[in-house]
Amino acid sequence: MTDFSAEDALAARQRNPRAAVEMARAVLRTTQDRSERAIAERAIGLALRELHDYSGSIRHLRRSIRVATDAALPRLSALAQMSLAWVLAYTGRHRAALRALDVAMPSLSGADAVAALMQRGVVFHYLTRYDDAQRDYTAAIAGARRVDDKLVEARAHNNRGLVRAYVGNMREASADFDVAAALLGSLGQELGVADVHWNAGIMATRSGDVPAALTLFDKADEVYRRLDVPRPALLVNRLELLVSVPLVDEARAAADRAITELKALKNPFATSEALFFRARIALLDDDLDAAHVFAAEARRRFRREQRLLWAAGARYLELHAAVLRGDRTRSLRVALSRVADELDAMDWRLPALEARIDAGLVAADLGHRTRAVAELSVAAAARRRGPAGLRVRGWYAEALRRKLSGDVRGTSSALRRGIGLLDEYRVSLGAAELRALTGAQGQALALEGLRLAVASGNAARVLSWTESWRAGALRMKSVSPPDDPRLEDALASLRAVTSDVESAVLAGRPAQALRVQLVRAEQRVRDLTRQMSGGGAVFKPPSIASLAAALGSSALIEFVEYDGVLLAVVLADGRTSLHSLGALEGVVREIRLLRFGLHRLVTLPPQLPNLAVARSSATHAAALLSARLLSPLASRIDGRPLVVVPTGPLNSLPWAVLGREVTVAPSASVWLRATSVADAVGEAVLAAGPRMAAAPEEIKAISAHVPGRVLVDDDATVSAVASAMDGAALAHVAAHGSFRVDNPLFSALELADGPLTVYDIERLRTPPTRVVLSACDTGQSAVRPGDELMGFTAALLGLGTRTLIAPVVPVPTDGTAPVMVELHRKLAAGTAPAKALAEVQRAADDASYAAAVGFVCFGAG
Repeated sequence: MTDFSAEDALAARQRNPRAAVEMARAVLRTTQDRSERAIAERAIGLALRELHDYSGSIRHLRRSIRVATDAALPRLSALAQMSLAWVLAYTGRHRAALRALDVAMPSLSGADAVAALMQRGVVFHYLTRYDDAQRDYTAAIAGARRVDDKLVEARAHNNRGLVRAYVGNMREASADFDVAAALLGSLGQELGVADVHWNAGIMATRSGDVPAALTLFDKADEVYRRLDVPRPALLVNRLELLVSVPLVDEARAAADRAITELKALKNPFATSEALFFRARIALLDDDLDAAHVFAAEARRRFRREQRLLWAAGARYLELHAAVLRGDRTRSLRVALSRVADELDAMDWRLPALEARIDAGLVAADLGHRTRAVAELSVAAAARRRGPAGLRVRGWYAEALRRKLSGDVRGTSSALRRGIGLLDEYRVSLGAAELRALTGAQGQALALEGLRLAVASGNAARVLSWTESWRAGALRMKSVSPPDDPRLEDALASLRAVTSDVESAVLAGRPAQALRVQLVRAEQRVRDLTRQMSGGGAVFKPPSIASLAAALGSSALIEFVEYDGVLLAVVLADGRTSLHSLGALEGVVREIRLLRFGLHRLVTLPPQLPNLAVARSSATHAAALLSARLLSPLASRIDGRPLVVVPTGPLNSLPWAVLGREVTVAPSASVWLRATSVADAVGEAVLAAGPRMAAAPEEIKAISAHVPGRVLVDDDATVSAVASAMDGAALAHVAAHGSFRVDNPLFSALELADGPLTVYDIERLRTPPTRVVLSACDTGQSAVRPGDELMGFTAALLGLGTRTLIAPVVPVPTDGTAPVMVELHRKLAAGTAPAKALAEVQRAADDASYAAAVGFVCFGAG
């Protein structure tokens, strides 16, 4: 005998499924009572379902049915049939699931019949028969209240909430989740509450609330890990969230891992969905062949699983790949219209809208104007309601409709409404990373607006439109992360693991296990930072008049990429002009040659004859770049100081090679804001990192011109340096630097106890007014759609630093100190930063050229 019954094991299946399995097995070992054995087998089957062992679950549920049937226990047989139907539906065997339901339901009454209704709703849910599912869930809720079965009532609310989220009824869904969580909490069902958080995270993803979705998924995941209960489908829901931002690199890696793991777990539903999202990622990567392959495989699987909604979504991805490939046929337009109708009928609004826009674009290109206007008019209705992402696309459709009608002003107005709406959404996100990356959602609007501006030939319009989208995240008031001890602990753990990895590598010890820990530590920092809520102001792009007044005798050059051609808008003496500088491809090639030559200057021993060749190569590339970028503008810029706003690959150019005084800014808006930053009142901080023999001497020499707090050797910890930087008038850090192409926010300055990352910088309350980073590559930025920058430059300028001087190429550790000392001597004498840097760079001889030329003055010069 045991101290518990089979019913006790059944009740424990959601609180602790592993314990429930052991309890039920103990019952089977100690009793021959067929009722107890039937219930115990069902308890094991349901617990294994929670643990995602579906083959084991089916095996034990069928044993339960067999035992109950042989013992003439129709109720227990029917209950096991209901449980089996859920597992069969989840594993794609829908006809068998519906047959099991038909067999079971006539034998059930009272509370059992209520539970059966809820289970049938689940099967309809998996079949994407959402109306049928909602009907059964609603009936189950009413029935559960009549028989006072709070557990079934809670589960039905949770399931109905998810269906309502899928069809866009977010308010009703949220109400269902609140009731479900309260009921499950009162019953001590911790695992059930975690499932509610998971479903609420899906709702938040669908409504565009990224911080809430991340927070809810994190809450659920913590419980699943603690109870050791796998939820592999959570991989897919996180994947949907990553794609929605889009966090493309992270999503790609997550999708590939999810597909592999889910196939190994024989989880067909989740595998099909992972393939669907992998197709979407391939489209974002512009890998159209891969997108078609993934989408076609997903569609075949969805059809086999009888999930017609998902099959229609996958079919749209196949068609969208054809549109991007340039296909323009009547059959493609018809197919897009048909799939849009299917998706609309099943309430999947976003892909339905996108399919409708594609149908309109294809029709317009085929000359079928009436059909195009009709499709776009239907799509444009989405601009009036729904999540921000849906309304942004609705305004894009409205702009295209107005364009077909010849309404140029109306087209521009609709495009700006869409961009403005996207800005409102982006500012609601707290994390600078999410603000930057969500700019990609406005790419189609921005390109259409730029096309109109360029076609007008009006330089002021081109500048105005470019500024409305460029580096938009930096036009938003920054959000300081809350004092979250979890984030502080995560950053400290990251520093510790980074130091451990470095120590292991230097000592020649294996470091693979530590690298795995490092990946996890970085992910924890990312997840916690992304959970921040946003808010605050979005600063409007400046007028031409305000820019001209601030420029004075300087000239602004804003570079713009348009259909593979590099354009430049020049603003000088209050007048704008538009210039075409030829194919961008040539500029990219010459920047690569220049950076290669500068890299060789830094890395080759000075006595080698190849050094002269490297210098000559760099000089030649610089001359070619000057001829491409500045010579065509000579009549407008004369010998003026320049404020340069680069685009794309031009952000990696060390502008000093062009022989001009240059201030570089992510946008004209950011430059103008930086010019108005007041001096901080704090003292200066001068810090030196480890493993740089020249760094302490550099700091000592600079301190003769810049009195302030000096942090070297063991005193230069991350917390000490960050604390001293907060509110400082000037911060100078001489340290080894690293730029992370894979994740620019983990770019770092190496300090005594580990890396000071961009995430640490973002936690400053009041940034230094001026910052000088004497560390390799720390001025580099990752460039995302909309010329959104990610790295130290964007972080500091976004927080409110007026000027940053940092290198965009590697610089020699030995030769940099004299350059930095001379720079600070000039700054202390009152010379403006851009002018001081240019004077130092022009005075550099052959020995110090490599050390000087890589530095760029960002912000306000």
